[in-house]
Amino acid sequence: MKRIVLGLLAATAMSFSAYAADNKPALIFDLGGKFDKSFNEAAFHGAEKYTKESGVKFREFEIQNEAQREQALRKFASDGNSPIVIAGFSAAAAIEKVSTEFLDTKFVIIDAVVDKPNVRSVVFNDNEGSYLVGVIAAKTSKSGTVSFVGGMDVPLIRNFACGYVGGVKATNPAAKVIQNMTGDTPAAWNDPAKGGEIAKSQMDQGSDVIFAAAGGTGIGVLQAAADANKLGIGVDSNQNGLHPGKVLTSMMKRVDVATYNAFKDGADGKFTAGVNVLGVKEGGVDYAADENNAKLLTDDVKKAVEAAKADIISGKVKVHNYNTDNACPYKG
Repeated sequence: MKRIVLGLLAATAMSFSAYAADNKPALIFDLGGKFDKSFNEAAFHGAEKYTKESGVKFREFEIQNEAQREQALRKFASDGNSPIVIAGFSAAAAIEKVSTEFLDTKFVIIDAVVDKPNVRSVVFNDNEGSYLVGVIAAKTSKSGTVSFVGGMDVPLIRNFACGYVGGVKATNPAAKVIQNMTGDTPAAWNDPAKGGEIAKSQMDQGSDVIFAAAGGTGIGVLQAAADANKLGIGVDSNQNGLHPGKVLTSMMKRVDVATYNAFKDGADGKFTAGVNVLGVKEGGVDYAADENNAKLLTDDVKKAVEAAKADIISGKVKVHNYNTDNACPYKG
């Protein structure tokens, strides 16, 4: 215990000269680390943007095990940090407990809902963003078989998978969608080698476009697809540049925006608790298009995905949310 506390102190020790008296933002990353090229890194970029614009530094901590979530939350709150953003649904129990002990501290949890008067819960319509990249996958696939690699087998990731299948089947009803999860423990978020193995197995079954929603594990999926001259689809952050010309697109989940908004709202006195739901309409999820995949997104593909996007925004298309009933009506 002494070693853990000392580690927390060392990790969070920095000059407070840049902090305003009542504005001490902090960010706690989930397992996988802040440079996972995905979910955690998106949160980091949002915090960095806030610091660059405001000059206010933020404290940060990368947890190494489950117990450190609660320890880090309590440490930051005890030191007067607020708002405190913590990334990942696994932090729900810890933030529910600590937020009741520090009622004057503002907390933000991403990807889970904690009903407390000082907690902002930010959740994303991952199903909608996944639907869009499913449309792109179906329009691009030459084999008619595409696939999905999930990280930890939890409803959150099942929602990604469901939306992806929905987009694929709406575009090509005859398409086949292979689905595999990496594991049922948090280790599933950070196993690139296993991600690569799963991707190879899917490609052996005919998949030529693979969507990975698996945190750091997805890096192995994208690498395997590129090595085999197939196409990968990234997630959370824009991962198109990891393998230019081999990453078809990325399902953008604007964790960076959620983090930035939390810090800025805290500083501006505009922080509100409650649930924030960010979907396609709110700009919370989208597909990534840049110079790295410009040659892959043909006019036909872009027309199809933009039409799907417009239909979701208008309400013409309602993408099923797995979290509402733990089921998916789209059959791969």
